[in-house]
Amino acid sequence: MSYAVDKSEAEWRDELTPDQYAVLRQAGTERPWTGELLDESRAGLYTCAACGAELFQSGTKFDSHCGWPSFYESIRPEAVELIEDDSHGMVRTEVRCANCGSHLGHVFPDGFGTPTGDRYCMNSISLQFTPGEGAA
Repeated sequence: MSYAVDKSEAEWRDELTPDQYAVLRQAGTERPWTGELLDESRAGLYTCAACGAELFQSGTKFDSHCGWPSFYESIRPEAVELIEDDSHGMVRTEVRCANCGSHLGHVFPDGFGTPTGDRYCMNSISLQFTPGEGAA
């Protein structure tokens, strides 16, 4: 897939912190319960930490008790790219930013009690939060 933001890995390395690069560009995962956005409860907008694309509205965030920020839907279906991930001996659905291809986390069909039934389990380090913007 081609992305609107097309940078070399060297450019990404120069722009991102080592921890951001490990998650966003190498599909790593931050440790559970450590992300700075886990307990964020203000109204606002979540964007891609790599390219700034709008990804999630605060009104779709919920406490799934999984250790990572969780949302029940993206801001628009085309904002994220869903890819089958069979790493680590399991089949999951990886979530990437559709604008730059950066790894955000995974989506699971176990968002019980949410309007969609989905749980977008995102790495805090993959997201930036702007209070008050795009709140829904």
